[in-house]
Amino acid sequence: MLVVERAADLADYVGKSVGVSDWITVDQKMIDTFAEATGDHQWIHVDVERAKREMPGGRTIAHGYLTLSLLPRLAAGLWNVRQRSRGLNYGSNKIRFTAPVPAGSRIRLQQTLVSLEPVEGNGHRLTMASTVEIEGGTRPALVAEVLTVIYD
Repeated sequence: MLVVERAADLADYVGKSVGVSDWITVDQKMIDTFAEATGDHQWIHVDVERAKREMPGGRTIAHGYLTLSLLPRLAAGLWNVRQRSRGLNYGSNKIRFTAPVPAGSRIRLQQTLVSLEPVEGNGHRLTMASTVEIEGGTRPALVAEVLTVIYD
């Protein structure tokens, strides 16, 4: 894990990988829970029996936004700023869901620090190139730039 004292200390890592996360399993329970939270009950996500008959590979697939929402969980083991008052999700750029995540798959995150910019209020905005890989897959599940603001 990359650990720095303050967000400004990340300046030395611009253009560099900040790490690769551990694998996590995206199981049907996680997919169903996300469907309940969002109201997105499209059959490709929640109907296991129909997916067996009609989906390539015979499995349901995770919602794209579920995969995106897992970025904080996956990134938690990659880097840490010790001295900070708070961190905020500032948004995302260039989000692409490039391959489905079948139920039961394991995914992990690779992140590279693209930029670090000071912001008003004694903070810094980080832009991270984020790629979610599927174990055994040939294409990533997700590529995106995610932005975080960290305040000292």
